[in-house]
Amino acid sequence: MARREEDGPVDPQWHAYTPYSSALDPCPPRPKAYIVPPNQYVIFQPHGLRQFAPREALKRGTLWPELYSPYEHGDRGGGRR
Repeated sequence: MARREEDGPVDPQWHAYTPYSSALDPCPPRPKAYIVPPNQYVIFQPHGLRQFAPREALKRGTLWPELYSPYEHGDRGGGRR
């Protein structure tokens, strides 16, 4: 089964929803999307946490992949216009 646009974003950091729309609303609802940042407050570093290679860590700005959140420019269906 192919993925549809209505299924929402593929990236797990992106969440999508369709706001409520009344039956009397002349405009169809536009899906909204927002990014959920990774948890950046790790009180205790877990043992055995995966790490990027040193050069990759400098490129991405963090040593741990769990704290990495890529910035993607473009419209994902949310925000102001």
